[in-house]
Amino acid sequence: MWKLVFSVLAAVFAVGFGSFVGGAKDIDINDAGAREALNFAVVQHNRGTNDLYLSQVAEVVRVQRQVVSGMKYIITVKMAKTPCRKDSVDEVCAIHQDPELARPYECTFTMWSRPWLNDIRMVDQKC
Repeated sequence: MWKLVFSVLAAVFAVGFGSFVGGAKDIDINDAGAREALNFAVVQHNRGTNDLYLSQVAEVVRVQRQVVSGMKYIITVKMAKTPCRKDSVDEVCAIHQDPELARPYECTFTMWSRPWLNDIRMVDQKC
């Protein structure tokens, strides 16, 4: 009987503080997997827009990781426009300093990574 009561209390306590097994947890953007996921997301985002100019990350707002069959990364960033055209090759592009030209906007990218298969995919993108 006491084991059941203790188990229920432990579960309530863990959920009450948002620390449940398998849930998304905040991590640092300097995590290698998160960096790779963000770089991939930015490339996919730029390919998917019909803007003539590239966008880059202006600020990382939040990074989360969840263990699934691989790793799921949920990354919220502030994006901004650069003066570089999409067809420019290997050009390093800084964000416009003028906010009117930069036109900042926020995106949340959800990425699924399975490094042992060398596979990474964008599951969702909200901008």
